[in-house]
Amino acid sequence: MGIREDRKAATLQAIHAAALELVESHGLDSVTVGQIAARAGISERTFFRYCDSREAAIVPAQHELIDAVAGCEIAPGSTSAQIFRLLAGECRRILVAEIRASEYRRISRLIVIEPKLLLAITRQEQAFSAATAQELRRRGLLPAMPALMIGETLAVLWRVAWQCFGQAEQAGEPADPVELFDAALSDLSGLAVAVSE
Repeated sequence: MGIREDRKAATLQAIHAAALELVESHGLDSVTVGQIAARAGISERTFFRYCDSREAAIVPAQHELIDAVAGCEIAPGSTSAQIFRLLAGECRRILVAEIRASEYRRISRLIVIEPKLLLAITRQEQAFSAATAQELRRRGLLPAMPALMIGETLAVLWRVAWQCFGQAEQAGEPADPVELFDAALSDLSGLAVAVSE
């Protein structure tokens, strides 16, 4: 990364860290954008260049996930099932990277106790699903319905893995988000077989 990208990444990390600290200490409803910006050492205006809300400052955006799916090489003529498997593999790869790079345990705990964070995640998932479907259609790989089904299903897999992880964390049970993602994918495969019978 260049100097500019490094600075952007550092600012985003400072915003994220400040938001996590404040919300863990005071609760989401008691924290303002101004407080987050002050703790991060930036102006409110700069805050809004990076995040559109307090919730977005806490929950990692799915831009990396969208970029990975958009950049995934998919052979023309691939079936819906082949495309889904390939994109599910990309989602898993991003999940592994996110676990290594973020405060996922803290975020998962907050999601369970702060319903507004779940709404922010839902908006991100909708954006991811729409972007995935749009990209598959733009590239001429799939018609609208299967493209949207793939986008929605990938978003559901992502959400189920994280929600199960957050619930396990709150219950004090050991859990691994990647294993939960794999289990959700396996369960989905079983459901698909049951539907086709």
